[in-house]
Amino acid sequence: MPTPYLSEVEAPSRAEVDALRGLTVIEFGTEWCGHCRAAQILIAQALSEQPQWRHLKVEDGPGRALGRSYQVKRWPTLIILRDGQVIDRLVRPTAAQDVLNALHA
Repeated sequence: MPTPYLSEVEAPSRAEVDALRGLTVIEFGTEWCGHCRAAQILIAQALSEQPQWRHLKVEDGPGRALGRSYQVKRWPTLIILRDGQVIDRLVRPTAAQDVLNALHA
């Protein structure tokens, strides 16, 4: 069963994300988004090969502060972070290799 998206109440704040140490992928999307559902297998496949990455799934939508702070406009959007700093972003990946390439940015 796929990991559910964190609601706005459960999701970390931008300050908490900025303070994260290490490697983090934040996936913005929704449970009902067809693009998000289609990407789940390839995101999981890519991340299974990269256990050092923390993966946060955050439900996004109009007015959601965390998504807006990263200018998320389409789902899924993956924000790739190292020590809280954006090193890459990937919008609507269609292959596990796309995700792996972004993780190695």
